[in-house]
Amino acid sequence: MDLIEKAKESADEAPIETVLSPFNRFIRYEASSGILLCFVTVIALLWANSPFSESYSALWQTPLVVGIGEAVLEKPLIKWINDGLMALFFFVVGLEIKREILVGELSKPRQMVLPLAAAFGGMLVPAGLYLSFNYGHPGETGWGIPMATDIAFALGILALLGNRIPLGLKVFLVGFTIVDDLGSILIIAVFYSDHIVLPPLIVAGVSFLCLFGANRLGARHPLVYAVLGIGGVWLAFLLSGIHATIAGVLVALTIPAEAKIHRSEFTQKIETFLGVFKQEDAPQTPVLSNEKQAEAAEAVKISGELVQSPLQRLENILGPWVAFMVMPLFALANAGIEIKGDFIEVISQPVPIGIMAGLLLGKQIGVTFFTWIAVRMGMGTLPEGVTWRQIYGVGWLGGIGFTMSIFITNLAFQDANLIAAGKAGILLASLMAGLGGWLILRNSKPINYTN
Repeated sequence: MDLIEKAKESADEAPIETVLSPFNRFIRYEASSGILLCFVTVIALLWANSPFSESYSALWQTPLVVGIGEAVLEKPLIKWINDGLMALFFFVVGLEIKREILVGELSKPRQMVLPLAAAFGGMLVPAGLYLSFNYGHPGETGWGIPMATDIAFALGILALLGNRIPLGLKVFLVGFTIVDDLGSILIIAVFYSDHIVLPPLIVAGVSFLCLFGANRLGARHPLVYAVLGIGGVWLAFLLSGIHATIAGVLVALTIPAEAKIHRSEFTQKIETFLGVFKQEDAPQTPVLSNEKQAEAAEAVKISGELVQSPLQRLENILGPWVAFMVMPLFALANAGIEIKGDFIEVISQPVPIGIMAGLLLGKQIGVTFFTWIAVRMGMGTLPEGVTWRQIYGVGWLGGIGFTMSIFITNLAFQDANLIAAGKAGILLASLMAGLGGWLILRNSKPINYTN
């Protein structure tokens, strides 16, 4: 049992805690987000192909107005999800990227080589395969679709395999998918933005500089970053022609990553506060009526917040909301494609064929081959306990595009038929990639961590 769960334990547990305990344990597993996405995707597909399919389309086209007086912004519900809520998704991705660069798998040059090589191969080869089927065709602009990997699904499958999977393989997968996400973000910013409107872009730039300045001046309150981030960067990007979700990543990069107090000071403070708590202990008196103990408990809580960086706290707070609300809502709104009698004909078009070729073949070839080149050239070594079979299996899992691939599809195409065909190719390829990766990795030798 980890410390957070232990801290939440109570000798006199409320009935509601007993009811919610299995649910709380469920959402802590990495697989749960991927399982939820699968469930929501099935619902979207069933809904879009049911007698109530018109209500599915009508719901997401419902206009939603936000504003005060004459300053209003009106967009369909699906636009608020794709441009608004997904900015929160990209904000969390930005936090993850910054953390990985500062203290994670991407913090040391030697550690960066394999994830960078795998990500580069996993983007270059799929894009090339896609273009080989679509160059000169209307779907040519969709070359960025098969370059993305859905980390929730990929990690979910690894988690389902339990102790067959060494920790080093999970770290490798997280490393290259983080770089993969960064590459996708850059592609969206450069290639999938509309015509640029300069004045809002200037406002976004000034707001970003103010955020950076707030960081350097030591501002740590979330409200500072929320006001400048949403009211300045995000809204200005929305009006500038550059996709608004890029604002999420930029704002994330300005969030302070240093703690207010250091570990030694934290330890000293905690020992002092615990000393006060013990000294004032009166078994017959509840903490509620013991002013000194209540004050000491609050001081411990505040110290616990100060020893964590704002980046760490925000990632811990927002991560579950993104995993269990934003991404499922995005999937529900975007995965509902209508499967007609000519489905075989639909997936036989150049766009879905290019996507399936990129995700199913391009990812496994690119990830495995470029990783092998990096190791062969002596630029890096495989993580401890990881085999080439497992690297190949993870290459298959890299072919699970889903969330980011669907997102790029909506940006790459204007034609509804191309969007539907692209989504069909993504769903089919992601299903086959996940199954293929699981079949390859399930025979991995179990790891005994006690030896």
